[in-house]
Amino acid sequence: MTDHWLDSLITDTPQQGFELAVLLSRRGVKYTQPDLSILQKLRPEYADSADALTAASQVVATNFQTVAAANDYWRP
Repeated sequence: MTDHWLDSLITDTPQQGFELAVLLSRRGVKYTQPDLSILQKLRPEYADSADALTAASQVVATNFQTVAAANDYWRP
C-alpha cells in the first residue's frame, strides 16, 4: 500500500483520538490482508468469536494509548 493517509497522531479531542485509534486498527487489518474477498470470507469466523472481538478491542486500546500519549493525554 502506497497511499499516504496519516499526517499526524495529533487530534483536538480524545473522541477524535479514539476515532483515529479505530482507523489505525482497521488499516492494520487492511495492510495485513489486502485481499478484500478473503477478508469478507473470514468475517463470519471472527464476527461471532468473543476471543477475536476481545483481541480486536485490545488492538484499538493499544492504538488509543499511543494516540493519547502523542497528544500528551489532551492536557491543557
